[in-house]
Amino acid sequence: MRTKLSSKGQVLLPRAAREKLNLVSGIQLECSVQGEAIVLKPKRGKIASPKLVQDKITGLIVTKGAGDQPPVSSKSVRQFLANFP
Repeated sequence: MRTKLSSKGQVLLPRAAREKLNLVSGIQLECSVQGEAIVLKPKRGKIASPKLVQDKITGLIVTKGAGDQPPVSSKSVRQFLANFP
């Protein structure tokens, strides 16, 4: 994967990397320099469990991620299982 540094010092993380690490807009990243490499590590708070809630529109029971986490979807489950040892 390749990306560029903008004139403002911004880096766009490729979609594949964001999806693999489940990175969402606004997440904080710790930045460190190791030799000639820049290392970005997601700063995550305590892990909260998803909850079952009733959808206000459909009335169906759905899984909702805690806080600002994205909802659990079929796509995210498939991605998780694809990376499962």
